[in-house]
Amino acid sequence: MAVRSRTEDLEAFLAVVDSGSFSAAAELLDQQVAKVSRAIARLEKTNNCTLMARTTRRLELTEEGKLLLTYAREGLNTLEKGEEHLKLLKKAPAGHLRIDAASPFVLHQITPLIGVFRQAFPQVTLDISSNDGIVDLLERRTDVAIRIGELKDSNLHARRLGRSQLYLVASKNYLDTTLTEQQALPLHEHQLIGFSGSSSLNEWPLKQPIKLDFALLASSGETIRQLAIEGQGIALLSNFMCRRDIEQGRLVEVFPSAIKSPNNRESIQAVYYKNSAVSSRILAFLDFLQPRLTL
Repeated sequence: MAVRSRTEDLEAFLAVVDSGSFSAAAELLDQQVAKVSRAIARLEKTNNCTLMARTTRRLELTEEGKLLLTYAREGLNTLEKGEEHLKLLKKAPAGHLRIDAASPFVLHQITPLIGVFRQAFPQVTLDISSNDGIVDLLERRTDVAIRIGELKDSNLHARRLGRSQLYLVASKNYLDTTLTEQQALPLHEHQLIGFSGSSSLNEWPLKQPIKLDFALLASSGETIRQLAIEGQGIALLSNFMCRRDIEQGRLVEVFPSAIKSPNNRESIQAVYYKNSAVSSRILAFLDFLQPRLTL
């Protein structure tokens, strides 16, 4: 069955939805507002339905519009990835690639792979930044970001890289200095280490929710890891950053049955803006990174 909707009309439709207005979509696409308006009208005529309810203040999708949005986004994303893969067959990726991730992910997952990546793709230059909070990709001029946890920004492509289980951990030194029967001590009575400036990260996915008070706070996940290693209390850490510590005895898993798994905090995703083409260097980096991660 032939697809009647034009690709450029679907792209205009997505741009209007993502940007919130015809004028913003026109600026995004570097087109005249009238051209964007004609694309939406043509799309509605082709599919014999109204896609958007227009008012003087806002645009709101109809039920038909919401349905088309889902399939249009998925279809264009698939086509875009296919075209980028074809480019990779003909030409080696080249150019500047700006990557952002939380500092523990950069340190424990990305940094060890950079040498091999540069050997495989010598024409790609890398600029790596680390931020433990959510960054604005456009403001920070970032091409791709690795995010941990549930993705809420509808203006982003997302590629799931995997899942990293969460563990409650502490050092042997900390456990030795607490009560002899530390396993009988309730979790909330221990010294707990949490995040400053991010209350959602201090909402641990416990099977039995309880109110937690944190004795220490830090803005960086890597700082929290180091505090736990130094015997300052119990921390909730992802497997990708504490697996070796547990294997080598620097940290010990505690309360192993307390955390609900899987949970939204365990998802690892690569994200980039939907309104930009997936460059061959982004695709090359993600295809290289994903099978080599130790999550």
